[in-house]
Amino acid sequence: MSLIQSSPFLRNALALDAAACAGMALLLATAAGPLAAPLGLPEGFLRGSGLMLLPCAALLGFLASRKLLPRLVVYAVIGGNLVWIADSIAILLLGWFAPTGLGIAFVLAQAAAVAIVTELEVIGFKRSPAQAAIALGADGAGLR
Repeated sequence: MSLIQSSPFLRNALALDAAACAGMALLLATAAGPLAAPLGLPEGFLRGSGLMLLPCAALLGFLASRKLLPRLVVYAVIGGNLVWIADSIAILLLGWFAPTGLGIAFVLAQAAAVAIVTELEVIGFKRSPAQAAIALGADGAGLR
């Protein structure tokens, strides 16, 4: 498994992502009803999106606390954010819903925020050096 030594910049970007995810999760999960009509988005979709973000926020918070991270996990976080951005744009372009003007602005604003956080994670990832592989003995102890 290829590990990186997570730079402080990456850990801060992951912490920011976790906080933003948690904030959006709480907003959508608890206020889906009042937000649905002004945004023109279904209540169930908003609530489901919020509930889906809760475990993501917890995972991002955990990752932000680690000094060593598997390279593939960081790729997965960045990839997941890119999928979120693409889905946000698809919501507007493919006619899945009929958002109001406020709903369009909301979708675009949160997609832009995710794009910014993703760029910060990419910068932090580039600043994170690869960790030398540690060979494991039969007892699981690292060999030097």
